[in-house]
Amino acid sequence: MGALSMDVSELLSRGVAEVIVESELRARLQSGTPLRLKQGFDPTKPDMHIGHAVGLRKLRAFQELGHQVVLIVGDWTAQIGDPSGRDETRTRLSAAEVRANAETYMEQFFRVVDRQRTEVRWQSEWFGQFTLENALDLAGRFTLAQMLSHETFRKRYETGAPLTILELMYPMLQAYDSVAIKADVEFGGTDQKFNILAGRELMAQLGMTPQQVFLVPLIPGTDGRKMSKTFNNTVDIRMPPAEMYGRIMSMSDEVLPLYFEVLTDVPMAEVHEMKTAMAAGQVNPRDLKMRLAREIVAQFHDPAAAAAAEAAFIRQFVERELPEDIPNFAIEAPTGIVEVLVATGLAPSKSEARRLIDGGGVRVDGERVDEYTLTLNPGANVVVQVGRRKFVRVV
Repeated sequence: MGALSMDVSELLSRGVAEVIVESELRARLQSGTPLRLKQGFDPTKPDMHIGHAVGLRKLRAFQELGHQVVLIVGDWTAQIGDPSGRDETRTRLSAAEVRANAETYMEQFFRVVDRQRTEVRWQSEWFGQFTLENALDLAGRFTLAQMLSHETFRKRYETGAPLTILELMYPMLQAYDSVAIKADVEFGGTDQKFNILAGRELMAQLGMTPQQVFLVPLIPGTDGRKMSKTFNNTVDIRMPPAEMYGRIMSMSDEVLPLYFEVLTDVPMAEVHEMKTAMAAGQVNPRDLKMRLAREIVAQFHDPAAAAAAEAAFIRQFVERELPEDIPNFAIEAPTGIVEVLVATGLAPSKSEARRLIDGGGVRVDGERVDEYTLTLNPGANVVVQVGRRKFVRVV
């Protein structure tokens, strides 16, 4: 990732949803004293997506101004699971699962953030020594009314959905992390506001300087909803270049200005010009999307990979050529198209295969399939296509 040179005003505005308290943070930045920047993550799954990178890019920008990132690996809170935005209790993970996920997460984290200027801390350093007395003291510093002001908790409580005492402890544990590492600023998405403010509250109670709160926006995924593993709409950091490029190209045009702002170094004046040109119909959004896809693939892979991914995309979708690496699937007897779609993994079930056919999303050698009864014969050597990017050659 290239050097990010920006003044304090842009640092506190570009790709930022909210800063609490901005005047205080601005003064601390201008004082020249290095700040401890807290970023926590719960390794509940092994993959990070580019939505996570929005905050990571801000951390890198702060690092380049001489500040220290402190990465908190939530090896205790991950076993609970962050309840924010969840309408049900998460399945608890084992310590072994958490540690394996954490190693993968960190490899991706340091694709953006400078490892040499990052202090890695595991919650078990302090929670592993916690006594019942410590836990009761922590729990006694927050009220039930405070916890029920958390939107997720309140909704589940009001609807009678399960809400465990353990989940109510989650914001308190995250808050204590800030105490343990003496955080100056905590970073997170807008869905983390309650938890980060809890840290600010706890630090004040204990006579410490309360941490500042730095919130970044949550970006939409491929289906327009918040990018999340739960919705299967992510662009993953470890995704192969061609697939990453294709996922960006599948985004709606409306996300372009936001994506350029939070995931690239394109000057904001140019981003504003793009937005104006799009509104006036003076630019083809596809051209902007291709530029965005190049920027993102180059950032998480390299420029050569981005160029190759773009060339493959142009061949396949602009010039309508087939990709070069279509996998083969052998059949030994006449097989129905529905069965082929399921057996090759192009559809997860027969009902989904039929839905894809009904929607016009299935083609055989470029011809749309309209009937479930289509049968493919051994030796036919045809290409079955689902949507724009899924292919298999039946041989």
